[in-house]
Amino acid sequence: MKILVAGAAGFVGSHLCDYLLTQGHSVLGVDSLITGSTRNLDDAKCSKSFEFRHLDITDEKFAISVADREFSHIVNLASPASPDDFSRIPDQILRVGSIGTLNLLDLAVEIGARYIFASSSEVYGEPEVHPQHESYRGSVDTMGPRSCYDEAKRFGEAAVTTYGRHHGLSFGVIRIFNTYGPRMQAGDGRVVSNFIHASLRSEPLNIYGSGSQTRSFCYVSDLVRGITAVMEYESDIIVNLGNPEEVTILSLAETVIRSVNSTSQIITNPMPEGRSGDPTRRRPDISKAMSLLGWSPEISLEEGLRRYLLSLTDTTI
Repeated sequence: MKILVAGAAGFVGSHLCDYLLTQGHSVLGVDSLITGSTRNLDDAKCSKSFEFRHLDITDEKFAISVADREFSHIVNLASPASPDDFSRIPDQILRVGSIGTLNLLDLAVEIGARYIFASSSEVYGEPEVHPQHESYRGSVDTMGPRSCYDEAKRFGEAAVTTYGRHHGLSFGVIRIFNTYGPRMQAGDGRVVSNFIHASLRSEPLNIYGSGSQTRSFCYVSDLVRGITAVMEYESDIIVNLGNPEEVTILSLAETVIRSVNSTSQIITNPMPEGRSGDPTRRRPDISKAMSLLGWSPEISLEEGLRRYLLSLTDTTI
């Protein structure tokens, strides 16, 4: 199959490209490189079945530039996702979630491709239901510091399902929970990467608030398996993809320090303005993914951290 991957030079996108190529598919990766890096595609570029184009899906001419390709699937992973990006480049996040999503949807309808949209657990906001299941509509602050990302993902879901109803588009919407692994940018505001790199330098691990807030961390290869399962699924689907093992941020910090064998100390700090609105609890209900896709994560947090550490070199620390 020929597959278009938007956001190909990002953390998740590059791992998906690698996997699709190992399965014998042809992949066109596109990325604006606002936050992605072509270094993430070094392995993919070794394949004759891979092509990369430096393109911005929010460009009004984007669809024309790739309309000569016959794609079976379009996978939209394009969006800055670091909490630091919410205050640094909120306008780009809004554009890629709205204009970029619509441009790719128009292309998918034009060529009859199945459309996979990477949504987020952030559509649930500060959850009043725990764990979060797909029928829960969420509790989101539409005007808070995270709203550029949360609402862009919610708009994307509305756009995809609208195109499904009105254009007969075949689609999958994946609500991605916290994911980690090789190729995460150091110090980009995401907690696993921050903790790993601070521990390797024996620097303090900064926790905002009490550290009692919870997250569920999925290793990237497990997520990629889930994405491909949604691609291969023959019906429209909206589904959670994440690891249901729930841990506190304090527990994560302690686990990272043990894994690194670091002398780092844990320091608690007041919640900064840019992080106000952070959900206090996060855990996916993955019963739908298990029953319809036969998917569940296989890699524990400890094993995932071990693999992540093995991938790092002195130049990345």
